[in-house]
Amino acid sequence: MSSTAPHTLYYSPGAASLVVHWLLIELDEAYELRLVDTKSGEQKSPEYLALNPNGVVPTLVIDNEPQFEAAALVQTLADRRPEAGLAPALDDPRRGAHTQWMFHLANSVQPLFRIWWYPHEVAGEAQAEAARAHVAPRIEAAWERLDAHLAANGPHLLGDRMSAADFYLLMLMRWSRNMPRPATEWPHLATLARTLTARPSFRTLYEREGLTEWP
Repeated sequence: MSSTAPHTLYYSPGAASLVVHWLLIELDEAYELRLVDTKSGEQKSPEYLALNPNGVVPTLVIDNEPQFEAAALVQTLADRRPEAGLAPALDDPRRGAHTQWMFHLANSVQPLFRIWWYPHEVAGEAQAEAARAHVAPRIEAAWERLDAHLAANGPHLLGDRMSAADFYLLMLMRWSRNMPRPATEWPHLATLARTLTARPSFRTLYEREGLTEWP
């Protein structure tokens, strides 16, 4: 264990907290789960906003310090356990590529799902379906580019080496499961999904979050 005190993860099943929860299990970290009822708006309560002023999940308390942003938390957890090999060291030539993919997934792919799920936020209720129709091809284009990268350089984002970025990618792929063209329609993404969902940590994650759908 990298810390004598257990971490505390504020989560909602299947949300962006999923990849953080998965890394905690994969790395065999001691942690406690705190369910945030996002349907009732608990994430906007004064108590939760005191931990995470953005009013979203996840929040992970590390060494008594609340931290947020799923990609940053994944990177932090991986860096704290270098022996697990899920993030290249700072002097590793692959470190730049790993950082690139983490930022790409967080900044270029994940935000597209916000538009898909909450189109009224950007277009208003009257234009919600138009917003979805506009963003769906952009998500599919992202899968096309990622699949092409895996075809040329895979089977993982860093080639032969599995990394935390693959875990993050899989979470985003899962989010597409009910879209007209889910990510698993691309062959190399589908292979990555089969590899990662076969891991014991993924089965444990599903059990602890009460998830059953996909893959």
